[in-house]
Amino acid sequence: FGEPEMGPISTGMGLVLFYYLEDKEKRYSLAELREIQDWIVKVQLQTVPGVTEVLGIGGWEKQYHINVVPENLVKYDITIGEVIEKVEANNKNVGAQFIEKNSEEYIVRSEGLATSMSDLNNIVIKSIDGTPVLLNHVAEIVEGGATRRGLQTMNGETEVVSGMVVKLYGTNSSTVIEKIDNKLLEINNSLPEGLKIVPYYEQKSLVEASVKTVSDALVLGIVLVVLVLLVFMGGYRPSIVVALSIPFSVLFTIIGMDYLGMSANLMSMGGIAIAIGMMVDGTIVIVENVDRLFSKQKDRASKVELLSEAVREVVKPIAFSVFIIILVFFPLFTLQGVEGKTFRPLAYSVALSMLGSLVYALLFAPLFSHM
Repeated sequence: FGEPEMGPISTGMGLVLFYYLEDKEKRYSLAELREIQDWIVKVQLQTVPGVTEVLGIGGWEKQYHINVVPENLVKYDITIGEVIEKVEANNKNVGAQFIEKNSEEYIVRSEGLATSMSDLNNIVIKSIDGTPVLLNHVAEIVEGGATRRGLQTMNGETEVVSGMVVKLYGTNSSTVIEKIDNKLLEINNSLPEGLKIVPYYEQKSLVEASVKTVSDALVLGIVLVVLVLLVFMGGYRPSIVVALSIPFSVLFTIIGMDYLGMSANLMSMGGIAIAIGMMVDGTIVIVENVDRLFSKQKDRASKVELLSEAVREVVKPIAFSVFIIILVFFPLFTLQGVEGKTFRPLAYSVALSMLGSLVYALLFAPLFSHM
């Protein structure tokens, strides 16, 4: 079964969506926008199956800063450690395990007492002769933001709050992106008035453009092969029989890809495009050999015997040629990591295409040649 090992929860291609919060009427500050991003948008996007993380960029993460006044610490004989200890004691969330009731577990926890700036101001640090020394006696408490390690701008002019959606390793990008798009429609309806989520990078458009490029090349390759067949086969009937091996092999490949759990991506569709010219080779040999035997032995009554003989004569070289082509791509099956993820779909699609062409050449081409 192998040994378990640590691995990444995403990959370099896991960033499937970039978006920003559009505030056309400028109603909200950068801190408020970041709060909306972290507590409304992010929380809902993380519920989408296949999403492993949502990262917020820009704005200010809201914090309460306790700026200690050294002179007051000396005045009341209080150390920094005591201030930290009292603040933590009054604002600590503590887990208390669970209570079991009616075969269900209810999680118990104790939440911090401080819920506002006023609560922080009134934290008792110590007592001197019965008089409490509060936190605001030794420090100034202000609303601020966390230390920023960067910011996000739109067109290099206006600072905005944006987010990145990261998909889980091994999930299908197209499926996850479709679910994210549906979720964004729901989130936009729940946002405060005047706010809207605007995607500015979607991996879906990149995937669709890539697949379209390969699909166009695939269709063009099919058309060119069919035209060449019409010119060199010397007739419509044999040309059609040979040309039918292309859709059969493509369909065979798609069924095999679905069975193996492979998606129609740039590499898998590219493999089919590479194999277009080779799909017809076996069928051409079968059709030509059938025509040769029929033209030489017209007096023989049994077409079945002629077809069987024609196939038997060339089945070995055709099968060997197909398996040699598959063998050429065998090293791609052994690749691991990113290179394996990239090139294995191509190897599988080429191999499936060639196997489909072999099945058509041996089973259907003789039948269609002289029906």
